[in-house]
Amino acid sequence: MAINYVCRHCRTFLGSIRRSDAAEIRLGLHSLTPAERRDIIAYDSDGEVTVKVTCDYCKQALDNNPELSLLASPLQ
Repeated sequence: MAINYVCRHCRTFLGSIRRSDAAEIRLGLHSLTPAERRDIIAYDSDGEVTVKVTCDYCKQALDNNPELSLLASPLQ
């Protein structure tokens, strides 16, 4: 089982952490509100966890072009 990090905008795989090596408290996931957890964390039937974050490329694009945040899928 693993915790996989994927960009929420371009869907680029950013990395993975073996679940046995990391607890939610060490990753900071425990501090998310229930709404943030639903938006950011996804669980699949195999016990894998996907955490949706923003990669550096997409962050820079959104910072330089804030109007992109108004689109449903701005950077696909």
